[in-house]
Amino acid sequence: MTSDTRLADCLRDHAAGGYPVTHVVESVCDCGGREFRVAVDDTEGWAERFCVACESITAIADSAEHWDDAEPGECECPCGGATFAAAVGFALHADGEVGWVSLGLRCLTDDTVGVYTDWKIDYLPSRHLLDRA
Repeated sequence: MTSDTRLADCLRDHAAGGYPVTHVVESVCDCGGREFRVAVDDTEGWAERFCVACESITAIADSAEHWDDAEPGECECPCGGATFAAAVGFALHADGEVGWVSLGLRCLTDDTVGVYTDWKIDYLPSRHLLDRA
């Protein structure tokens, strides 16, 4: 099993809010980078990724809309690693709209995978969030 498969499986097993993840999207920077430092705010349902290669910052899903209220903390693996591969899991409703977003990270130091935050999407339309991993 590859590391990327393990990360996708971790997201699918998480089932935020009791809803299973049905769609997983790997986070890839516009520059092609796949190594990130990541900050999250569990309370506000907010996450952003910082590309190690080009230093661009990208809000994940609808996080840009909650920036003013966010109090982010930088993600760190239990091993102390702070650079990750990232993927976003989406729990979709029967109509294809997004109900929950979950952020999974794989530590690039020790290969540990985990879900670092998740949040409910309570508005429509929301399918556009699938393009914001």
